[in-house]
Amino acid sequence: MPSYGEQLLSKICDDNDVGAIVRYSINESDFATETERKAFCFVLQHSDANKGSAPSYATLVGEIDGFTYIPAVTDSYEFLTKSLKDAAGRRQFAEWFESGQITANFSKMTAENFGKYLREESDRIMLRTSVRSVLNFKTLETLRHEFREEYEKRKEGRSFKLWRTPFESLNAEIGGLYSGDIYGVMAESGRGKSYLIACLVDELLRQGAKVLVKSYELKAYLWLARLISIMTARDGALDLEGFAQRVGLPNKAILSGQLDGELEEYFLRTVDALNEYYPGKLYLQAKGDRDLTRTLADLDRELQQNPEIDVCVVDPFYGLSDIYGSNANKTAGGAAEQAARKFEQIIGANDVVGIFAIQASSTEKSEADDEGRRELKLPRRDQVKTTKAVLEIATNLFAFDAVDGNGRIGVEKGRNGGEGFTIDLLALMDYGVLRELPKGAEAAAQFSNGF
Repeated sequence: MPSYGEQLLSKICDDNDVGAIVRYSINESDFATETERKAFCFVLQHSDANKGSAPSYATLVGEIDGFTYIPAVTDSYEFLTKSLKDAAGRRQFAEWFESGQITANFSKMTAENFGKYLREESDRIMLRTSVRSVLNFKTLETLRHEFREEYEKRKEGRSFKLWRTPFESLNAEIGGLYSGDIYGVMAESGRGKSYLIACLVDELLRQGAKVLVKSYELKAYLWLARLISIMTARDGALDLEGFAQRVGLPNKAILSGQLDGELEEYFLRTVDALNEYYPGKLYLQAKGDRDLTRTLADLDRELQQNPEIDVCVVDPFYGLSDIYGSNANKTAGGAAEQAARKFEQIIGANDVVGIFAIQASSTEKSEADDEGRRELKLPRRDQVKTTKAVLEIATNLFAFDAVDGNGRIGVEKGRNGGEGFTIDLLALMDYGVLRELPKGAEAAAQFSNGF
């Protein structure tokens, strides 16, 4: 018996109606076999290259080995699509049942969370495999009621969460970090973007957030060493000569295992109490860990299985294997663009804050003054080479640079305002310090002995 996939694609070729793919929300994953999926992708590619025209049946059969052309299909697109998606839904439910996820989640989740997990996963499968042949529009009559309800939820803090950054001037400018939105950190190589992200995570944990961090370039020890320097700086662990405010444990000494005397005792006590220190919770997957996952499908699954997570950090964005994966539209950077759009969908669907780091390529040699010191220079978005799509999905794109104890954050992109805003920072990053420079009389009191 011919498959519904072959019948549908044969009908599209005979009718020269590639638009049916869009009208009925037909996706590559709806097809049961690799041959049908290749045929589906070829039809799209042919349409893109030939002003929307479908290939002839002879071209399709000639290009796709093993594809069976079915002439004169009289069944409607709606019937064929419903049958195709029904089979796809059954396959996805079967894969879910056989994966062992249901049993595993039943053992570790509360009844309420397990029920929510079952409902959300079922809804996700049904949404992906439902037939949407007619667009449903909302009128102002409907929208005004929904808008009023959403406003009341936001007023009461029930619709979304707002998290502060460690920088009050930045909070005043952009409001903070909103759940469902994405924030990018951009810097040239070795200029501190991962350190800035660790500072953001420290602040989020202090507010009680549950934060998932995927660190593709730093191992767990290196990542936690930075976090400990940052948290102990907030606590004022030690004095630094020439600086009025106390700072944190030196990161380089932690990395080399060269803390001395009382500092080592303080460090070990801090490590012992690390789990109780923050109101929030850290979920860290770091370079070299066996459990570190690299696909967006894994990320989506992890967020759905752990709905308590508030924030998801990907550092760097190109650590995701999807960026170098399949390129359905065969365009330059196409895989990276698809990954960016998928990441945006995952963050929105799971209603978490998304944070990513991305490297800007240096286009000019950094200038230095007469004493050999480099000046601060924030990167521009046109220096990002991976894909412009990852910049487009960001609500705010933060440019960052740090050198010789000075740092600067700029809002390179601000979807809701703030673009062009900058703040200057004190950046003693080996001692966990990355904070706004004080102003006026407060500034005068910060320094002594010419520091």
